[in-house]
Amino acid sequence: FLSHTPPLSFNNASYLEQLEELEKMFQEDHYPDNEKRREIAAVVGVTPQRIMVWFQNRRAKWRKLEKLSVKDNKKCPTSS
Repeated sequence: FLSHTPPLSFNNASYLEQLEELEKMFQEDHYPDNEKRREIAAVVGVTPQRIMVWFQNRRAKWRKLEKLSVKDNKKCPTSS
């Protein structure tokens, strides 16, 4: 018997609360260990596997934004 855990989705009423909680956790630690992922999963109400995938995707987004930020800074240097 597998328990069904609701996915992170826009259809879920608590989606924004979940997202807010995950973003807060991401700011604290970009690489949560297995135990921390289980804690986050319990708080958010999804499986630790989903938490792992969310963090992988969020780190990819973060790296992409960092690259764009560096490119923008090179294009438009601030005058001192």
